[in-house]
Amino acid sequence: MYGLIGTCKLNGVSPRAYLEYVLTYIADYPINRIDDLLPWHVAGKLARHTGQ
Repeated sequence: MYGLIGTCKLNGVSPRAYLEYVLTYIADYPINRIDDLLPWHVAGKLARHTGQ
């Protein structure tokens, strides 16, 4: 968990926003695209989602 939070911070992503986003979508996400939920891929989506 510490590594995930550190990775979020290194990529300019709020750990809390990241976890909320991932936990919302992970259940229905296709396993072959799970890499899309890594912090560096989610950063742009979160910026659009939160209006930053």
